[in-house]
Amino acid sequence: MNKKTVKDLDVKGKKVLVRVDFNVPLSKEEKGKIADDTRIKAAIPTINYLSENGAKVILMSHLGRPKGEANPEFALKPVADYLENFYGGQFRFIPSPEVVDEKVKEEVSKLEDGQIALLENTRYRAEETKNGEEFAKELASLADLYVNDAFGTSHRAHASNVGVASILPSAVGFLIEKEIEVMGKALESPDHPFVSILGGAKVSDKIGVIENLITKVDTILIGGGMAYTFLKAMGKEIGQSLLEEDKMDLSLELMKKAKANEVEILLPIDVVIADKIEAGVDTEIVDIDSIPEDKEALDIGPKTAELFADKIKDAKTVVWNGPMGVFEIKEFSNGTNEVAKALAESEAVTIVGGGDSALAIEMAGLKDKITHVSTGGGASLEFLEGKDLPGITAIEDK
Repeated sequence: MNKKTVKDLDVKGKKVLVRVDFNVPLSKEEKGKIADDTRIKAAIPTINYLSENGAKVILMSHLGRPKGEANPEFALKPVADYLENFYGGQFRFIPSPEVVDEKVKEEVSKLEDGQIALLENTRYRAEETKNGEEFAKELASLADLYVNDAFGTSHRAHASNVGVASILPSAVGFLIEKEIEVMGKALESPDHPFVSILGGAKVSDKIGVIENLITKVDTILIGGGMAYTFLKAMGKEIGQSLLEEDKMDLSLELMKKAKANEVEILLPIDVVIADKIEAGVDTEIVDIDSIPEDKEALDIGPKTAELFADKIKDAKTVVWNGPMGVFEIKEFSNGTNEVAKALAESEAVTIVGGGDSALAIEMAGLKDKITHVSTGGGASLEFLEGKDLPGITAIEDK
């Protein structure tokens, strides 16, 4: 990795502005409580390193989509409460509807070495998502150095990452460093056999990933809603299953490309079918050639799960992005859970790319058995597509 990391900066006595990803889900039952603190925990190593090395740490993040105005529903107060509980008197919350104003500047100037502050939701300002120069300058005026540790927003060019990085000396934090190292190695010099598992609803979401991986992997396992577009294109009857009709030709083209690159593509051989997508509904397992006209396939079947698990078992590198079915509903979660288990039991370097797959791993309690679970849904997808992520590109090279 050729980007500067926090260890390349001399932070003692300096004010360091850190973009973190505190876009956490909030509890629906308990107002002001955080439902899942994974993203906060992921940022702690970088925050601790800076604080312990004498920096004045100024954290900034977005939360949800306040659409460029100060909306209390999206205030970072729950995150501030969490951090205050964690850091005690070392922490302070410096909120402002403007994110940065004279009072915020004054409070920041009073910070002592090792102290940690949090600013209000950066998306309270419309300029944030437009990478507005003025807002970037206001944020940068608070600090001497900038660190990006928010992988989850690095695929967006915003004021709080690209804007600030173009003004202040910059580096990436430990979280981004790990994301780039693990995923970067998997894409640039993987150990073979290299198996990719792709799921999720739509082929259209994964076209870029398939095109990038076709030149790198040995096997692609396809499940989830996107599988039925491939199957239909091959002439199979898919009943009421999800179909992107306008992507059928493309599916055949991708399969041709895979063949030309000697990449094996495996599709479901059996599926779980039902009348509708809801809990408690009657389900049936059928072979792929026996989907009735009035039913839809909502998960891969046990034979497919076993076939996929065998491929994973023999792999040295595995990248997984997208669930195998409607895993949020128990009746259609088996395929996704079996893939998660196979990854956990594998000796390979296992990488789970953000979003729903990461959630499935969390729900199955298998996170610590995976080499790397990415913290960014869209960002990890674009990384797997081989695209440059502007929030990382903007950081200074070593």
